[in-house]
Amino acid sequence: MGNAIEISLNQKLNNTFSGRVVRKDLTTKIKEGANVPVYVLEYLLGMYCATDDEEMIQEGVQKVKNILSDNFVRPDEAEKVKSKIREAGIYTVIDKLTVKLNEKKDVYEAEFSNLGIKGVEIGSGYVQQFEKLLAGGIWCITKVEYYYDEEVRNSSPFFIGSLKPIQMPNLDLNEIFNGRREFTKDEWIAVLLRSIGMEPTQLEDKVKWHLLARMIPLVENNYNLCELGPRGTGKSHVYKEISPNSILISGGQTTVANLFYNMSSRKIGLVGLWDVVAFDEVAGITFKDKDGVQIMKDFMASGSFARGKELKNASASMVFVGNINQSVDVLLKTSHLFDPFPEAMAYDSAFFDRMHAYVPGWEIPKYRPDFFTQEYGFISDYLSEFFRDMRKRSFSDATDQYFNLGSNLNQRDTIAVRKTVSGLIKLIYPNGEYTKEELEEILRYALVTRRRVKEQLKKIGGMEFYDVHFSYIHKDTFEEEFVSVPEQGGDKLIPQGQSKAGHVYTIAHGDSGMIGAYKIETEVVPGTGKFERTGLGSNREAKEHISTAFNYFKANKKNISGTISTQNNDYLMHIQDMQGIGMTPDLTLAAFVALCSGALKKPVQSQLVVLGDMSIGGTINKVEELSTVLQVCFDAGAKKILLPMASAVDIATVPPDLFAKFQVSFYQSPEDAVFKAMGVE
Repeated sequence: MGNAIEISLNQKLNNTFSGRVVRKDLTTKIKEGANVPVYVLEYLLGMYCATDDEEMIQEGVQKVKNILSDNFVRPDEAEKVKSKIREAGIYTVIDKLTVKLNEKKDVYEAEFSNLGIKGVEIGSGYVQQFEKLLAGGIWCITKVEYYYDEEVRNSSPFFIGSLKPIQMPNLDLNEIFNGRREFTKDEWIAVLLRSIGMEPTQLEDKVKWHLLARMIPLVENNYNLCELGPRGTGKSHVYKEISPNSILISGGQTTVANLFYNMSSRKIGLVGLWDVVAFDEVAGITFKDKDGVQIMKDFMASGSFARGKELKNASASMVFVGNINQSVDVLLKTSHLFDPFPEAMAYDSAFFDRMHAYVPGWEIPKYRPDFFTQEYGFISDYLSEFFRDMRKRSFSDATDQYFNLGSNLNQRDTIAVRKTVSGLIKLIYPNGEYTKEELEEILRYALVTRRRVKEQLKKIGGMEFYDVHFSYIHKDTFEEEFVSVPEQGGDKLIPQGQSKAGHVYTIAHGDSGMIGAYKIETEVVPGTGKFERTGLGSNREAKEHISTAFNYFKANKKNISGTISTQNNDYLMHIQDMQGIGMTPDLTLAAFVALCSGALKKPVQSQLVVLGDMSIGGTINKVEELSTVLQVCFDAGAKKILLPMASAVDIATVPPDLFAKFQVSFYQSPEDAVFKAMGVE
């Protein structure tokens, strides 16, 4: 059955996009013998093998092999090819050309990458027509002539007779829009993945989405993507091999002049000449210039940067790929998921805040031979021209028709999610034809990839990035749906693992009457005894209860530890209504526990919920509706419960199988609650 589907998809692709597709195993076979980028190979295969007639394919493959063996310059055969040019007077080569201006002679000079000849004069017409010759170079089919003149010293005897970049001259987008209607969503995703050489039938759904996400920078202007993961998962493949419009900077140093703008030559750098600038091995990124990271931040935020008196705009997307050398679980416990970045960036939350998406490379399996397709896909050049033309369009307002974004998304989050949605629509539904359900699938993916960034920012930047509970609201039913990040402890509000000192969860009645989860985050910093609280909105009762907690803390801190100081520290507290049901006033006891935990720099037990409240004098109040409150605790992900002794009489109202889900500790006083919360009996 599977084979019949492949045959029909291959036939459909050949019928709909005749002459635009190629069998990808041909690329693989020839690629092994010639170290040329895929788009160079497929440019030739598209000329000679764009058919499903097996005999003609074999004939075409032979022609391509002959062209490559005769004209493609292998570095170890450079001298042989140079000799051929000299003996024949003119010879056609396939090589990568880079051009520089020799201002002393006032001529443009080309350098052949594999052939190894420099200083070859090239007409300014070519340079004006193909600007990328000046930035990173282009693969070309070039007729090279040879003429040696004894009179003319210090100049190359090689000349460029004619030059043709290996790129498709034009593309009709309507051909793709109309052709897309012939395929289902899954078929079209299969076509896209096969076009980059992958075999979708061997991949899980989530992996297919991650591979599509790698392509977003190619279709979306000024899109910033990060992917870190194990080695061998093809992180840089798309940017190096598939598109002639992207450039991969392999580790090491770079300069502001090279990347952004050269003040002396008044020429824009790589970001102005390429659609995607990808950094391989982020750990090695260094700028010779002190302001390099700052200019990069400006550009990533706005698509513009200032150099001298000028403000320059460019539309390149920035991609950061690199390796995570330890397990994600370990990294999350000891550090954060941006840890492999160099020190200049590793704790710069403003830099990472500009990332629109983080693709979890650890969810993509290491490539095996059966992951590479042998079916038909678009010629890489056709694919990259389609991607390039889609950059002129935008679907960033697509979600507005059906959904609103939740209150935890700030302006940067909203821009990031909209850009990801726009990019995925351009890839999967380029003609803009999709259903609400199909759009929702894309929106959920976009929210997760941005939330992954925000969760790490919260680890790096603390209070500033507390709002990570991303959601979207259906406009027709007003139903709110939350998304979770798999590696952050699933979809539970209370994550697994040790929390930070000063962080406490409680479950209580909100001012809407509903019962919900609240998180108190406390930071203790050197200062003069100030107490600041945020997140309470206009709820006066809640503000009074938090002030009560701080006053009780000041008066009774010596009962907890003689080392706690309120004179030499400032206390910053943020209260978060995690389920959006309205603020609760019942926060005094939990806030007191959080202040003690923060002051002692000792976290409370993992997955603990502190229940109950207290009065200004320290009298403990029991928990109302205990059974319902415990059900909410369980749904939120709690494993341990701290309960006032006064609530012991209500345990009979709780279903035994629910009560058995928790490790319960009872406390009799606020101080008792603090010690038990920290696991000190």
